[in-house]
Amino acid sequence: MIDRVASWMRAAERVVVLTGAGISAESGVPVFRGAGGLWRQFRPEQLATPEAFRRQPELVWAWYLWRRARIAEVQPNAGHLAIARWQQQRAGVSLLTQNVDGLHARAGSVQAIELHGSVWRVRCAAGCGFSTQDEPTGAPRTSFACACGGGLRPDVVWFGEPLDAIDAAIARVEEAGVLVVVGTSAVVYPVAALPRIAQRRGARIVEVNVEETALTTVADAVLRGPAAEVLPALASAS
Repeated sequence: MIDRVASWMRAAERVVVLTGAGISAESGVPVFRGAGGLWRQFRPEQLATPEAFRRQPELVWAWYLWRRARIAEVQPNAGHLAIARWQQQRAGVSLLTQNVDGLHARAGSVQAIELHGSVWRVRCAAGCGFSTQDEPTGAPRTSFACACGGGLRPDVVWFGEPLDAIDAAIARVEEAGVLVVVGTSAVVYPVAALPRIAQRRGARIVEVNVEETALTTVADAVLRGPAAEVLPALASAS
């Protein structure tokens, strides 16, 4: 199956890779959902909403700074590195990620569409347009005030907020000859709709996951196993 998928990728003018929490969990990044997920301690609506930030910005920031510190302790794995090599070695390879940890960038990927934003980027909560990128070191941020007088917030998509990057993501998958979906449960919309959109446009859908998901039965190929093992093997074959 690896060789078959590799042949599809070689023949495709455009390849899109869509990654979810599974690839980063292999590096040790705590996940939101599933056994051991961060949400065992906190319900989503307690911290990851605009309302929670308005009520208790200090608590929300404390949680995000804790997350930053945990993420800074881990490294991109062989799956992240394989995707970066694809982008560096051939034209027409795009990356869409649901992850906010920045591990793809640290691996060398460029121009990724970060569907849910980044914990390393902050923006003005008052809407003045200011945005800046912090270094992924895990060092505590000391200033939470914007020059306009408003507060700064993590530049991530919270529950109840629109997914501004979804139109750009749809445009990418509509052009894809192959869509490789890595480490995502494929149940949270609107991102879960992307493989179906690509398939309707004639793309081959390849799932890389350690377990069966909602996408398994409709994928053209399923590569069962950790991304850190499957993606390097696929990179070598393609």
